[in-house]
Amino acid sequence: MIKARHLVTARLLMSPVGGQDLAELVALKADPRAFAQMLGGVRSAQRTAEELAEDIQAWGEFGFGMWAVRVRDKHKLLGVTGLMHRPDGRGVALRFAFWPAARGEGLATEAAHAALVYAHETAGLEKLVAVAREDNFASRIVLGAIGMSQAEHFVRHGVTLLVYQSARCRNAG
Repeated sequence: MIKARHLVTARLLMSPVGGQDLAELVALKADPRAFAQMLGGVRSAQRTAEELAEDIQAWGEFGFGMWAVRVRDKHKLLGVTGLMHRPDGRGVALRFAFWPAARGEGLATEAAHAALVYAHETAGLEKLVAVAREDNFASRIVLGAIGMSQAEHFVRHGVTLLVYQSARCRNAG
């Protein structure tokens, strides 16, 4: 059974994305500083609306999806973090993208860690992957900091991508 979908960390409030987030998501996903390195790159407003509908459906179907990430006492969107099935069959992936102004303070690490814990402990996922460009050192640092380890690599469109993974720890009993 899936428990609470709203996550609260020391500094952040993470809520499943919804219709109220559309305008902020359109801005975030259209900005190459925030979204150019994501799978599929920057998005049009129409594609962002389609993805939002898919994200809402994922929460209903799978019990996980994308979260809008905000500072606890403020309403401005800092970025998104979430879990989604990768289209290449590698499994459920951890994803995150933040506005440049929200970077460098550990917020992505805090949000990604909360999503990782949710994936294993609440959603019951045995394995979680994340994919980062080899030259995206910031994302690679986040993934390492939350305990994910590099498992493999592949090349897409001449770019080397690194696959990180996390396996659910089981208590001996």
